[in-house]
Amino acid sequence: MLLSAKQDWLGNIRGDILAGIVVAIALVPEAIAFSIIAGVDPKIGLYASFAIAVIIAITGGRAGMISAATAATALLMVTLVKDYGLQYLLAATVLAGVFQIIAGYLNLHKFMSFISKSVMTGFLNALAILIFMAQVPELMNVTWHMYALTAAGLGIIYLFPYVPVVGKILPSPLVNIIALTALVYYMGIDVRSIGDMGALPDTLPVFLWPDVPFNMETLWIVMPYSISIAVVGLLESLLTANVIDELTDTESDKKRECKGQGLANIGSGLIGGMAGCAMIGQSIINVKSGGRGRLSAMTAGVVLLILVVFLSDLLKIVPMAALVAVMIMVSIGTFNWASIKELKTNPTSASVVMVATVIIIHRFNYAKCRGTYLCKII
Repeated sequence: MLLSAKQDWLGNIRGDILAGIVVAIALVPEAIAFSIIAGVDPKIGLYASFAIAVIIAITGGRAGMISAATAATALLMVTLVKDYGLQYLLAATVLAGVFQIIAGYLNLHKFMSFISKSVMTGFLNALAILIFMAQVPELMNVTWHMYALTAAGLGIIYLFPYVPVVGKILPSPLVNIIALTALVYYMGIDVRSIGDMGALPDTLPVFLWPDVPFNMETLWIVMPYSISIAVVGLLESLLTANVIDELTDTESDKKRECKGQGLANIGSGLIGGMAGCAMIGQSIINVKSGGRGRLSAMTAGVVLLILVVFLSDLLKIVPMAALVAVMIMVSIGTFNWASIKELKTNPTSASVVMVATVIIIHRFNYAKCRGTYLCKII
């Protein structure tokens, strides 16, 4: 047990820290976007991403997986925030965490074993499409500079690993972010940046017990939302854990992951953050950037907080083109290209299930977002 813990935290220090930095930068615009979706201040999503990433690094069952504020959970909060306000959202977040811990003790994660390989392949392919489509708004009604920078970013991501010596040391997504930021800053190129996404917090989060009446009326108000958040969060987290299991050829502790997600959401709610869960896009960014251990998620959370509170002036100039390039890389790497050829050789039933999964997930997410792709980076 001690050997395993040491490996999780110290077995890949350089790779985990560098990957965590990449993830932290990419988390910022997403956390802001998801806050907007939920109808709350951007700092709610940013504080949540910090708390969830740090807590899940310690308590989660899947090393190298990234959890934070997500679109899947943000969409479930819209009505609650609109009707009752932020404090009820915080209470619902804490209660959702309690339900997730209970689910862990009840071993509800075992139902994941009934999910077939065809469904998993369809899930991955659908997410790859959604992640790619989420970048489309950033590439519409823009100057040619945005296209040039995105293309340059993709070039750096795919070609930098072939550079002798340093190509094997630094993750290419991080090099892409640094290089494009420097280029935009020193050449004065006018393109959309993280600073255009919304205001960043300038103070550290503090302990904040939800200011709601502790009675049955409050419980009946928040319980339906808490149950929905708990169920959706666990499903997405466990599916993402399966994906990372396959990518890294390792096993995860699903029972511990359920409990860890619960503790992370409780922690988020108690510092003024919204609920969240595992993020397929960020988790793949982490793995592709060399992150394997718990230190990567811890680094992502800590660096995120440092960036938004202490280094916001630097963070604001990071061009969205750099992050779009990273997410396009993720979508390309996530899609199971072999599954297209296998449509001819697999049993008809398996192919139908895979294609149906892609269509259902795509249409469901599109409908939830009211016809936009703002919230597809999940």
